[in-house]
Amino acid sequence: MCKKLICLVSLVVLLSIAGSASAELILHWRFDEGSGTIVHDSSGNGRDGDFEGNPTWVAGKIGGALDFAGAGERVVDADAGDYLNGLDAVTVAIWIKSRETNSDRGFIIGEEPDGGDNLMEIRYDSAGATAGGTNVLKMAVVAPSDEQQLESSNNLQTTEWQHVTMVWSRNEQLQFYVDGELDTPAANGAPRDVSTADITMLIVGQGGKDAGRSWNGLIDDVRIYDTALTAEEIQAAMAGEAFPYALGPVPENGAIHEDTWVSLGWSAGDFAVSHDVYLSDSFDDVDNGTPGAPGFGGNQIATDFIIGFPGFPYPDGLVPGATYYWRIDEVNEADPDSPWKGDIWSFSIPPKTAYFPDPIDGAQFVDLDATLSWTAGFGAKLHTVYLGDSFEDVNNSAGGAPQGTATFAPATPLEPEKVYYWRVDEFDPPFTHKGGIWSFTTPGAVGNPQPANGAVDVQIVETLAWTPADTAASSDLYFGTDPDAVESATATSPEYLGNKAIGSENHDPGKLAMGAAYHWRVDAVCPDKTVKGLLWSFTAADFLLVDDFESYNDIDPPDPNSNIIFNKWIDGFGTTTNGALVGNDLPPYAELNDVHGGDQAMPYFFDNNLKTSEATMALVWPRDLTEGGMTKLSLWFKGDSGNAAERMFVALNGTAVVYHDDPAVTQIGRWTEWTIELTAFAGVDLANVNTITVGFGTKNSPAAGGTGNMLIDDIRLIP
Repeated sequence: MCKKLICLVSLVVLLSIAGSASAELILHWRFDEGSGTIVHDSSGNGRDGDFEGNPTWVAGKIGGALDFAGAGERVVDADAGDYLNGLDAVTVAIWIKSRETNSDRGFIIGEEPDGGDNLMEIRYDSAGATAGGTNVLKMAVVAPSDEQQLESSNNLQTTEWQHVTMVWSRNEQLQFYVDGELDTPAANGAPRDVSTADITMLIVGQGGKDAGRSWNGLIDDVRIYDTALTAEEIQAAMAGEAFPYALGPVPENGAIHEDTWVSLGWSAGDFAVSHDVYLSDSFDDVDNGTPGAPGFGGNQIATDFIIGFPGFPYPDGLVPGATYYWRIDEVNEADPDSPWKGDIWSFSIPPKTAYFPDPIDGAQFVDLDATLSWTAGFGAKLHTVYLGDSFEDVNNSAGGAPQGTATFAPATPLEPEKVYYWRVDEFDPPFTHKGGIWSFTTPGAVGNPQPANGAVDVQIVETLAWTPADTAASSDLYFGTDPDAVESATATSPEYLGNKAIGSENHDPGKLAMGAAYHWRVDAVCPDKTVKGLLWSFTAADFLLVDDFESYNDIDPPDPNSNIIFNKWIDGFGTTTNGALVGNDLPPYAELNDVHGGDQAMPYFFDNNLKTSEATMALVWPRDLTEGGMTKLSLWFKGDSGNAAERMFVALNGTAVVYHDDPAVTQIGRWTEWTIELTAFAGVDLANVNTITVGFGTKNSPAAGGTGNMLIDDIRLIP
């Protein structure tokens, strides 16, 4: 009887947790009513707002809007504390149009303004107090005695329509998006381990530090989510588009979940009637899953899914150290576009062994007085640390003294110019879990490997390089595809590539195998000893890189180190027939914030008013576009809905031209891959290509057209 009662209580608890786990759009005020004094909540949650004062119904950015005259007009939900408190994540997205700049007026806040910058708010700020900026936006999420604030970059206040989005998650810094683009803030507070609290109401049309400073302008389409939206989701919200895909995974994508069960949750897509659930520890099963295939968890109405308990998937519990993948497809049998395949999300269960070492594995130039630390293994009660300069000694040691904390200060300072190895064994009674071997170097040791340790997508023509040890007379180089063989290699092993004199710290290994993993080691040969180096690794790309825009800098000619983007991509500057201009006018010349991959993308302005726009780069390598079995050219681009609608083309050798299928491709406002079969480039010798051109308009046929701004990134040749 008692066991049955316990099981029943457990099930009730599980269902309760499941019911609160899913993420969703918790409020949506469209302002499309056009009359009356009530703003209706379109989220389906019944969280309507009431007029205070007399805001005016007007035409908006998306349908209708409200006009606030700056005299105390506002829309209020006095019961907002019920749904805005206790959140671990929140996204606030809103269209605004101010009548003035150099303003301190606020437009949304989760509390009656009382003279303090507190609780959940977004407002204009004429002079940022933290970073000293001008015409910024300021936002905050505050819990009792703890706060996070962000001040945007300068001069973002405008009298045009502007979409602003604040994204916050527990233990994460605030993020701020302007018109769908991530802003680089002038100031951003440290993450806080808090949930939202003390919010008493939601006010739209007023807010910020001055109670009398209500909004002077228009507001449209207010959305609040209890999850951190992605950039793609924000852009869909900004466009007022329906979003058919599941979003807002709980746990967050990539999270570490410290338990052996979980209630998965998500927010339903706008058209969903039910949901196909896919879950597995196999990425491929989830990616390729169909109803009835491995990984399919069933179709259901609810937006939560429990795993890791008897009677549910994984009844024996989730496995420590394992990563689980899941996907939600949204289903509506009445819609011909159904189902909508969702993104693949993942979460991991912490391992029983220690993880996240500090210094990280392979760290260089660690301070001699460093304290070692790590994240304790799942369930660990005690920790035993082994440290030394011999891999074998550390790996084989036993019987060390256990300790209760996850930090370790060596009894004596570390020595310079050395490689250290360390291991942490975790004790979870009655079991001891032996840790892996981590390593680091101290100042003066061999370092700065190129490619960097752990690098991926390394091009198949690559030169190895490194910095020698401070007191080394030369370096011994080892290289191969077997990590154990390279780790244990000696001067008589096939992995030994020879001794390198000081000043010759580089080596050409020849063309690498596409997609292969490589490992290498550099030993410091000193006058009195040889110091064995760290094992470094990298993985060769399975594609050929045309340009990823990462190599460009802001160093102007005639400096020999200059590598400016518009000196490689030749545009229409100084001409009357070519309307292309690449790169920003002032440094940074490359785009640093909105990129597809890496750290940089190429800004591209086009002007097709009786012109065509072309930017051309001369190819050095690869010239044979079919090398390694490549069959396609891949290019990533991003446009803007405000751009003129123009064709986009790629040309090889200036004559072989392929156009994108969408005649308004320039108006696609999200990163999009364009894949072109190489055989589509007619009349060109694909084994001997000299130039590549990215253009807009119709090549060699200028006509009346418009202007716009594009971003280009990651041009590759793929199989």
